[in-house]
Amino acid sequence: MTSPVENSAAATAAQKPQAVPVNTGSLYEKRRKIQVREVSGRFNKWRWSMFFLTQALFYGLCWIDWNDRQAVLFHLVERKFYIFGMVLWPQDVIYLAVLLVLSAYALFLVTAIGGRLFCGYACPQTVYTEIFMWIERRIEGDRAARLKLDAQPLSLRTLRLRASKHLVWLLLAFWTSFTFVGYFTPVKELAASVTTLSLGPWEWFWVFFYAGFLYMQAGFLREQVCKHMCPYARFQGVMFDPDTLIIGYDPERGEPRGPRRKNVEAAAKKTGDCIDCSLCVQVCPTGIDIRNGLQYECIACAKCIDVCDEVMDKVGSPRGLIRYSTENAMAQHYGPREILAHLMRPRTLLYGVILTVIIAGAAWSLATRTPLKVDVLRDRGSLSREADDGRIENVFTLQIMNTDEQAHRFAISVDGLDGIDIVDERIVEVAGASARTLPLTVRVEAPPGKKGAQTIHFEVRAQNHEDIAVREKASFYLP
Repeated sequence: MTSPVENSAAATAAQKPQAVPVNTGSLYEKRRKIQVREVSGRFNKWRWSMFFLTQALFYGLCWIDWNDRQAVLFHLVERKFYIFGMVLWPQDVIYLAVLLVLSAYALFLVTAIGGRLFCGYACPQTVYTEIFMWIERRIEGDRAARLKLDAQPLSLRTLRLRASKHLVWLLLAFWTSFTFVGYFTPVKELAASVTTLSLGPWEWFWVFFYAGFLYMQAGFLREQVCKHMCPYARFQGVMFDPDTLIIGYDPERGEPRGPRRKNVEAAAKKTGDCIDCSLCVQVCPTGIDIRNGLQYECIACAKCIDVCDEVMDKVGSPRGLIRYSTENAMAQHYGPREILAHLMRPRTLLYGVILTVIIAGAAWSLATRTPLKVDVLRDRGSLSREADDGRIENVFTLQIMNTDEQAHRFAISVDGLDGIDIVDERIVEVAGASARTLPLTVRVEAPPGKKGAQTIHFEVRAQNHEDIAVREKASFYLP
C-alpha cells in the first residue's frame, strides 16, 4: 500500500505535460537523381528534328553575311538592330513591344490547343538538357551503366569518364555562350578578340556568365528548372481546359495493371493492357508517372508515348495506351474528328484572330515604314537673336537618321512663316544605316503683331526617292 506522500508525487507527475517528440528531419524531399532511359520512336524523331533546326539556326545565323555585314546583329554599341535587309533604331522600340505581345499570344494559342508543346520541342532548357544527356550517354553508357557507375566507389575509371563528360559539357557551354554574345557584338570581331584574349569587360562577363548558367542548368539542375523555376509550369493551368491536347494515360484500358506474356489476351488474365513495366517512368525527364494523371511537371515530350507503343507492339496490344488526347476525349471516347472539332473552340479562335491581326498589322507597318527619321532640337543657349540684316534667327540641330542600307542625299526645307528661310547648307548626304547631326540657322523677318513661339515645319526629302520624306514640327521663337 502506497503512502499519501507517494500518491501526491504520482498525482503531481501525472499532471505535468508530457514531452512531445521533436521532428528534426528536413522539411524538403531530397532530390533524386534521374537517370533517363534512351528511347526511340516517331515523336522522339520529331523532337530531334526540331532540335537540329533550332540549333542550326542559332549557331549558323550569326555567321551569315548580308550587305557586307552580319545578317542578324543586335549591335549594342551602335544601338542598331540588323535583321537581314532591315535596320531598326532605338526609335523603333514599338516593334519590340509588338514582338513581345505577338510571342505572348502565340504562347497562349499553342498552349490552349496543344498544352506544353513548346516545352517539349523548342524550349532551350529542354533542348540543351537533351543535348547534355546525349553527351552523357555517349561517354558513360546507357541508363543501367550510369546507375552502376553512380553506385560504384570513386576510381580512376570513374574520374576519367566524369572528367571527359564535364569537359565536353564545358566546351559546348562556352561555344554556346560565345555564339549568343556574337548576336550582340559582331561575331567575327568577337572571334578575333577571343584568339588574342582582348575581349571587352562586358564581353568577358557575359561569355562566362552564360557558359556557367548553361552548364548548371542543363548539366545539374535539369528537371528542377521545369518543376520549380519555370513560371510557365505554374500558370499553364489557367490556359488549359478539358479540350486541350495533353499526354494522357487511358485507365479504362490499362487498369488493373499486371504482367503478361506476348500474345496473351489481357481479358484472359483479367488485367488491363498496362503490364506495369514502368518504362514510361524511366524515360520521363522529370521523373513523373504519367499513369497518375495530368501533372504540372509533364513537359509534353512524348517519350512515354514512344516507349509505351514499343511495349504494346511487343505484347501484341494496340498502340495508344498513352497518347495525345484531351480530358473530354478520354472520358467520352471521342474520335480524331471530334477531338479536332473541339480544338476549334471560341478561346482558340479568338487567340488566332488576335494573332493574325497583330501579324498583319506589324507586317504592313514594316513594309510601309519610311527609312528616314528626323529629330529637331532647339539651341538651348539662346531663344532668338537679331541677325546683321535685321531678321530674327533661331538655331536648330537636326539629327537625320537614314535607316536604309543605301546612301541618300536629302534636301531640307522649312515653312510655317512668311519669308522663313534656312541660312546654312540645305543639301546633306547621309550614308546607309547611319545618322548625321546638322546645325541649322533659320531666319525670318519679324511679322507684325506676332510674338512668342510660332509653329514651323522642317521637311527632309530624299532627292533620289520622292517617297522617302519626313515632316517634323518645331517652334520658332519671336521676341
